[in-house]
Amino acid sequence: MNAINPEKLHHSKWTAAKPSNKEKHFLVTALERDEEENVVAVTLEAVFTHRERTLPWQDLKNDETWLMGWR
Repeated sequence: MNAINPEKLHHSKWTAAKPSNKEKHFLVTALERDEEENVVAVTLEAVFTHRERTLPWQDLKNDETWLMGWR
């Protein structure tokens, strides 16, 4: 499991463990915060297709789905 500080996720790089649609490398482009300014979700942009997806930041902890950095 990846250890992550949610405050440092902006502009971080991620690799999909099981790529689909030629989307392997991703960049965190936005952080979604709640009313108490806690990070609740991240927006990932695929480097190749520029498609975006939003998911809870805790999903990045699963190393069967996401790998830290570009590999």
